[in-house]
Amino acid sequence: MSVELDATTYVHAKPTTAHSYILPTVFDVLENHFDGTLENDVFDLGCGTGGAAAALAQKGYDVVGVDPSNDGITKANIHYPDLPLNVGSAYDDLSREYGKFNAVISLEVVEHVYDPKSFTSTMYDLVKPGGIAVMSTPYHGYLKNLALAAVGKMDDHFMPLKDHGHIKFWSKSTLSTLLADSGFDNIRFEYVGRIPAFAKSMIAVAQKPA
Repeated sequence: MSVELDATTYVHAKPTTAHSYILPTVFDVLENHFDGTLENDVFDLGCGTGGAAAALAQKGYDVVGVDPSNDGITKANIHYPDLPLNVGSAYDDLSREYGKFNAVISLEVVEHVYDPKSFTSTMYDLVKPGGIAVMSTPYHGYLKNLALAAVGKMDDHFMPLKDHGHIKFWSKSTLSTLLADSGFDNIRFEYVGRIPAFAKSMIAVAQKPA
C-alpha cells in the first residue's frame, strides 16, 4: 500500500526552518555513531523535497531517500539530480527494495503518520544490526503544553485546519514505547530549538540490537 499526498504539500526544496535547529544535532549523532569505522550509508524516510538529504550528502554521507509525495520528489529530483530520492512509503517493503543501512533518519515525519507502528517497523527493517534510527518530532511535555494553553497557541501548534498537518502528538514516553515495541533498544533523546522543558522538537536515537 502506498500513500499519496496532495501536490500542494511541498512549497520548496530547501531545508525547512525546523531543520536549522534539528540538523546540527543529527549531524553530531551520526558523526558519533559512524566514528570513521562504518560505511557512511544513511536512509532518509520521508525525505520531502530533499533538503536534509542534500545537507547530509554534503557532509559525505551516502544518502538514499523516499517520500510518498510525487510533488516533493519531483522538486527533489530537480534540485538534487545526483541524489537517489524516489517516491515511496513507509507502508511499502522498503528494505527489500533498498536493502539495509547503518543509519535511518526521519525528521518531523512521524507526527503526520496514520499508522506509526507500521512506520517504525519499516524503520527497524531498514536498519542494519547495530545501526541506529534517528527520529525527530515536535516535543510535547507538560510545561510546554501548559505554556501553549496559557498563551492561547494550542490551535496554531496543532494545525487542525492545515491539510496533511499533525495528527499524532508524541511525548518522550509514547515515542519510547513505539520504538521499543518495534524492537529498538538503547533509546535516548536530545532536545532542540529551546531549553529542554520548552523544546521545539525532540530527537529520539534508537539502536537495533546487533
